Amino acid sequence: MDTFSDMAVEPRPVRRRRPRRLSEVFARLAAEADGPITIGQIRDALGDRSFAALLVFFAAFNLLPLPPGASVILGAPLIIVSVQMVAGSSTAWLPRFLMRKSLSQAQFRALSERLIPRMVRLETLIRPRYWPFWRRRGDRVIGVVALILAIAVVLPVPLGNWLPAFATALIGLAMSERDGILFAIAVIVGIASLVVIGLVIASAGAVLHMVFAHAGSAGWW
Repeated sequence: MDTFSDMAVEPRPVRRRRPRRLSEVFARLAAEADGPITIGQIRDALGDRSFAALLVFFAAFNLLPLPPGASVILGAPLIIVSVQMVAGSSTAWLPRFLMRKSLSQAQFRALSERLIPRMVRLETLIRPRYWPFWRRRGDRVIGVVALILAIAVVLPVPLGNWLPAFATALIGLAMSERDGILFAIAVIVGIASLVVIGLVIASAGAVLHMVFAHAGSAGWW
């Protein structure tokens, strides 16, 4: 009888459902879209994973071939999101005018068709492992890294925004799945992007210095 009682009260292990991956969230939004998709709708669909997903979403825009100077505008949301992460916010806040910005159904699906297959391939390699942060405490550290890269994205450096935007997207994916290896790769890519931007700026400065020096020696002014 005692044995039966012990068996009756033995608790069953609770299985935690794996949270939806970002590719699944975007795929569902694209499939259910029956009109324009606003940034606010996207943020609400992401729920408590909004910071990670918004980093991926806004970084993805900067990976597309766009006119020069577009990164100055499209990189601004990355700064807004990363600043809130540094501040320790629990939910992503976006300005009302940005929340109302929308993509047409065709535009959102075109973006999804380009983004989702790449995300799926990456997500097959991503899994929770070696995450160096304890719960949400690491969000501030990640926010600092994302903020530095976001500033690099908006710098008016020719072709200089792609690599930091790519690193930011990797950080968002790593944060979503708590993958420490991918986070380390993202940081390495981010450092490389900053080095490249620094070299471009230094080279441009050296060329300008030579031009002005030559102009001065030639008595142009």
